[in-house]
Amino acid sequence: MAVSEIIFWLSLLAVIYAYIGYPVLLWMLALFFQHPVKTGSHLPSVSLVISVYNEDRILKKKIENALGLDYPENLMEIAIVSDGSTDRTNDIIHSYAQRDRRIIPCIEPKNQGKTACLNDFLPKLGGEIILFSDANSFYDKDLIHKIVRPFTDESIGFVTGSTRYYSPSGSKIVEAPGLYSRIERKIKSLESKIGSCVGADGAVFAMRKALFSPMQAHDINDIVIPFQIVKQGYRGILEEETLCEEEASQAATGQLRRQVRITSRTLRAIFNHKTLLNPFRFPLFSIEIISHKLMKFTAPFFMLLFLITNILLAWRGRLVYQIILFMQIFLYFLSLAGFLRQKKMIRNRWVDFCHTFILINVAYAIGWFKYARGETYTSWTVER
Repeated sequence: MAVSEIIFWLSLLAVIYAYIGYPVLLWMLALFFQHPVKTGSHLPSVSLVISVYNEDRILKKKIENALGLDYPENLMEIAIVSDGSTDRTNDIIHSYAQRDRRIIPCIEPKNQGKTACLNDFLPKLGGEIILFSDANSFYDKDLIHKIVRPFTDESIGFVTGSTRYYSPSGSKIVEAPGLYSRIERKIKSLESKIGSCVGADGAVFAMRKALFSPMQAHDINDIVIPFQIVKQGYRGILEEETLCEEEASQAATGQLRRQVRITSRTLRAIFNHKTLLNPFRFPLFSIEIISHKLMKFTAPFFMLLFLITNILLAWRGRLVYQIILFMQIFLYFLSLAGFLRQKKMIRNRWVDFCHTFILINVAYAIGWFKYARGETYTSWTVER
């Protein structure tokens, strides 16, 4: 077998493992090795932390949603962390704080970044459990009850929910990001059954306040906090019934920029916590990080090798490679057709899926480039 054929098949297997093989492996492990979670009825005190920056467009709706949550008022506080907002955000926060004692204004005069703000304000909060949220994420009334249940188990350090996306038109179905998020949710669910899930959903995850450690300003909190908790010997799980709703970004450029930031910051988090990659200290979690994160982040490079070697092999006249090349070209054609979807000229779930798949992998590749250049993200802006 020629070197080009070896590279071709190894590249294909790497991509298949990242998106299909790893979930299958988790499913098989979960059949034989499960680590159940004890739940109970104890209600801990909770600090709901809403991070905002120039969110006057939607902040009132978010605060009303938070105040309407079904949880004992004496066990709940709502800390709204404003990171140097320059619109009416701070005025809205103070207005609600005057009406309801549960609202705690946490105003940072300068835009220094979400993580830096959390470092400043979290130690001052009174809840046993910290629940992180975003201004554009909306909760069902009983969400807090659901997300605190697993903390009865003393081995649990953090609990994450997941996000359902809806379109601006009001539909509860957004095919491409919805499908991708469902795959991620299933992977986290399987990881939780056998140990700890890798990372959390920044819009809805909770942790024991006693386990919080200050982070670097450029850290991505929904990855670094879970890493810190696992290092301390605790587990993190997905609570499958805990769901929030968020409006999906309709602009491809907005999705791309967001995923580039996430990729670059996640890579930095992984390599800043290299001890978690040590299979002798963290035998299961190291495999999860490599499979769930690093294999996916390297997928675009394997895809490029797969395409290049496929062209070389098809050029030699081998029919099987010509057929596979045609299928690849068709995939990229469907991805390009996704731009027409943005203009409402075409609507098809397979077009949406292919477009999102390629867009995410392009973001992974750019994220590696940003990480290699040493670029960090601290201050933030609202992505529409």
